[in-house]
Amino acid sequence: MVFARSVTRLSRPASTLLSTRATPLARRSSLGGGKVLLVLYDGHEHAREVPELLGTTENELGIRKWIEEQGHELVTTSDKEGENSTFDKHLVDAEVIITTPFHPGYLTAERLAKAKKLKIAVTAGIGSDHVDLDAANKTNGGITVAEVTGSNVVSVAEHVIMTILVLVRNFVPAHEQVASGGWNVAAVAKGEYDLEGKVVGTVAVGRIGERVLRRLRAFDCKELLYFDYQPLKPETEKEIGCRRVEKLEDMLAQCDVVTINCPLHEKTKGLFNKELISKMKKGSWLVNTARGAIVVKEDVAEALKSGHLRGYGGDVWFPQPAPKEHPLRSATNTMGGGNAMVPHMSGTSLDAQKRYAEGTKAILDSYFSGRFDYNAQDLIVKDGDYATKAYGERNKLQGGAI
Repeated sequence: MVFARSVTRLSRPASTLLSTRATPLARRSSLGGGKVLLVLYDGHEHAREVPELLGTTENELGIRKWIEEQGHELVTTSDKEGENSTFDKHLVDAEVIITTPFHPGYLTAERLAKAKKLKIAVTAGIGSDHVDLDAANKTNGGITVAEVTGSNVVSVAEHVIMTILVLVRNFVPAHEQVASGGWNVAAVAKGEYDLEGKVVGTVAVGRIGERVLRRLRAFDCKELLYFDYQPLKPETEKEIGCRRVEKLEDMLAQCDVVTINCPLHEKTKGLFNKELISKMKKGSWLVNTARGAIVVKEDVAEALKSGHLRGYGGDVWFPQPAPKEHPLRSATNTMGGGNAMVPHMSGTSLDAQKRYAEGTKAILDSYFSGRFDYNAQDLIVKDGDYATKAYGERNKLQGGAI
């Protein structure tokens, strides 16, 4: 049954940049309409100029009309911090919560305890570490947590390769030099190297890590290594030309470049601390497009300052958005370079946004219709238990640190 609804814009102070949109409560459909709470980042004029910016509060994954036609209420906001946030006000009676890794609405145990009507939490993208999954398994008899697996793996893998090249070729200081009117080849060439002949290793070799290794083949690296709790198939290793290392410390000691591609959970939070970074090859580069909390930001900054790390780059921070005083915004190596950090953008290219918007709609359709025929790979927790090796089952596997 279809209901026409007008859109009500909730009033907000002129000083804030937060975006909140909602439709008023109205009649429910015969199936029973519920509240859908959508947390996205503000696009402002950019979202108006480019409608393909689906991951913005203005464009709402392109699903507002579809949700309303089915008799559900949609509340969209970027205001997600603190007890008085729009996110907190509406989660108490939301049946569905959708958020993204790029502007995450953190579903802590405390917040989940208030979400008395919540049935499903969807990540528009990949990575559900912003949800307390243990608490989710106990909330309202066990809520479903799902994400759009595979939606942006290509986008992130490409970003990893770009970041490696930006660091190894010392691109950022060179560009900044010419942009400021300078010309001093020696000043930037002294920190520039070739990727060919280097040893590169990935921490975890899932959908993204494997794609990174495949793309690195073309650069004639000396060796491609990986660390993971389970090996690739022998034929896959042969095809890629990579080798598994049993211990993480052993792999780090061999690598000129290390890229982090593992999920964030209790065993990887703060994994790259001062002690582990000290095991890395002196003068190596570290790339992180996984999650900001996997590294200890102060320890990374200090390793750059001391010269133990030649560079650090990626697009993930903790918390997000990163505060202005976050040390990795300005950390540099001994030559004043070595920083290739950007906002969390690797998995939110326009192509990726289309994929994760479509995937989110498919998950919601499965839920609203009552079919519950989700793609198995999209499920993180369901029916009060874990549904994926990346989180719940990893402890059952050999060497389950990653």
